[in-house]
Amino acid sequence: MSLSELAEQHGLHRVGARASVLPYFRETWERRDFISTMARYRMAAQNQENRLGAFWLVLKPALNALVYGTIFGVIQQSSTRPADYPAYVVVGVFLFEFFSACFAQGAKAITGNRALVQSLSFPRVALPLAVVFEQFYTLLLSMVVMFGLLIMFGHFPTWNWLLMAPLLLIYLVFNTGIALITARLTVHFRDLTQILPFVSRLLFYTSGALFDVKKLFAGHPWVVQVYEWHPIFQTLTIARSLLMTSERYDYAYWVHLGVWAVASFVIGFIFFWRAEERYGRD
Repeated sequence: MSLSELAEQHGLHRVGARASVLPYFRETWERRDFISTMARYRMAAQNQENRLGAFWLVLKPALNALVYGTIFGVIQQSSTRPADYPAYVVVGVFLFEFFSACFAQGAKAITGNRALVQSLSFPRVALPLAVVFEQFYTLLLSMVVMFGLLIMFGHFPTWNWLLMAPLLLIYLVFNTGIALITARLTVHFRDLTQILPFVSRLLFYTSGALFDVKKLFAGHPWVVQVYEWHPIFQTLTIARSLLMTSERYDYAYWVHLGVWAVASFVIGFIFFWRAEERYGRD
């Protein structure tokens, strides 16, 4: 028996070695307290040097909704502008912020923590997961402001609002997969960190966050059909229907979005796991 085999037999593993998928997943689950603590720490530290502190976590999406709503509300013709446009934009901007943050900040999860990766042994997937949960906690805080704005615009709570809980969980799973993919890609291609913000902005302007897809593309039904399979568009459409009584959606969106979420997470997790041994070395 070789020395390495003897070490393995006694529970000692090569530093940086990649475990198989299921043991890796279990080890990640065992680090859930570490992931949650890191997420809360990152959220608290993000704006601690600013006078308004954590208030910026909810002020930023509110200001974005105000700016984009004003600009695009003026640009769009009344025939294509959604009914109750202020509430329409608030839901779109607040929920898209979560995707955008996971997409961009997830990309820096490994490259931005190089010293930690090189000095400690733990499943590297914990870093992008901490980023996602940090953004999810931020989303939950901002939802309080979003609900307040919706009430101010005349949309009062109904039983449908409770369905936002499963929708946000599905959205969380989907964005986790996206963050895992971008986290690995930027390890191999550092220049992507400069490109991803532009990709995120493009996705924002084409997601339906600021316009009614069916009205704007009424003369191009094939475009509407493409959007029917767009996961972010589906998320925003379901959310608006639950929170705004004037909106309607296809119930099949729940199935589509669930498939998108599972596929995103499984592909993202395996894609990230396959490069486990390279993190901190490239």
